[in-house]
Amino acid sequence: MNESARLGPADVLRVGAAGLRARPLRVFLSALGIAIGIAAMIGVVGISTSSRAQLQATLDRLGTNLLTVAPGRDFLGEEASLPAESVGMIGRIPEVESASATGTLDAKVYRNDHIPSGESGGISVQATRLDLPRTVGIQVAVGTWLNPGTSRYPAVVLGATAADRLGIAGVNVQVWLGGQWFTVVGVLAPSDLAPELDAAALIGWDAATSRLGFDGHPTTIYTRAEKASVEKVRDLLAATASPESPTEIEVSRPSDALAAQNATDQAFTGLLLGLGGVALLVGGVGVANTMVISVLERRAEIGLRRSLGATRGQIRLQFLTESQLLAALGGIGGVGLGITVTAIYALTQGWPTVVPPWAMAGGILATLAIGAIAGLYPAIRAARLSPTEALSGP
Repeated sequence: MNESARLGPADVLRVGAAGLRARPLRVFLSALGIAIGIAAMIGVVGISTSSRAQLQATLDRLGTNLLTVAPGRDFLGEEASLPAESVGMIGRIPEVESASATGTLDAKVYRNDHIPSGESGGISVQATRLDLPRTVGIQVAVGTWLNPGTSRYPAVVLGATAADRLGIAGVNVQVWLGGQWFTVVGVLAPSDLAPELDAAALIGWDAATSRLGFDGHPTTIYTRAEKASVEKVRDLLAATASPESPTEIEVSRPSDALAAQNATDQAFTGLLLGLGGVALLVGGVGVANTMVISVLERRAEIGLRRSLGATRGQIRLQFLTESQLLAALGGIGGVGLGITVTAIYALTQGWPTVVPPWAMAGGILATLAIGAIAGLYPAIRAARLSPTEALSGP
């Protein structure tokens, strides 16, 4: 009975693993090249997927049914304006759940009255309606929102960025706004769907009219529509807000900006995947190099096995198995490293950790394919050695 009949799968694995155990440092370095490439690809896919999961969670929480209406440009190229009654008209659309608005004021806000007028810090002053938080979904981080009483008096709510630029962390402090002292009654949490409010100082609609000469024309109208009727409401908003000049009105959906950002992230993910593929290719070259050197160093072993009855196919299978095991070690280590990197990054960002199963399975399959390709030439070269040629040395 020849060796071919006696060599089973367990024997093949044992013989292949023996070659790896004899050179642990070289095996580690070769597997590390594979692991780095797989870890890069798993990490990129995992971080991208975790980011999309966080985005979806944000959209589920905030909703994709928020629409904004703003004035565009008239036929002369000058900025148009929204009618003062446009908020009420939009609110009468049957599919509209709520509508609120802000109006930009020609005023600046400073920490005190000694700061030069040019150093505004990029903070806008906005008149606001009381139902703005309910419509937009913004939250008050510190203090309270405006109420029917404070909206008529010099009280102001600061966006998160505005409060940071003014150096204000609490309430019941005064700021110099429009040449008057206003008391801070609240600070907003950062807003995902209305980031323009982060750098704004918000005062009541009535106070803006009586104290700062506000003309009552809204600058931005926020509309919350029924989820099943968002597109229908979107088509009606321009004509409803300004029946006389609907072409001068711009309607947008803030969630579209988040989706566009995600599309940009996906394009960047493709670039990183390409770089991970290059690293994986380099790792495959390292495996091939290791196997070629292994064949050269083990000529005596190959000759001895051939003289004891091993066939060319068995020698070829031995070195292919060794190459596969080497690549698999790197692949398994790379998948584990990639998951770890994804989990750490997602944890620091406050995201859920999501690594698609297809990415892990694909990483392992990719390493097996690389192991087969990288080990093919060394295995064929080893099988071609005759017993006398192998035993006679280089």
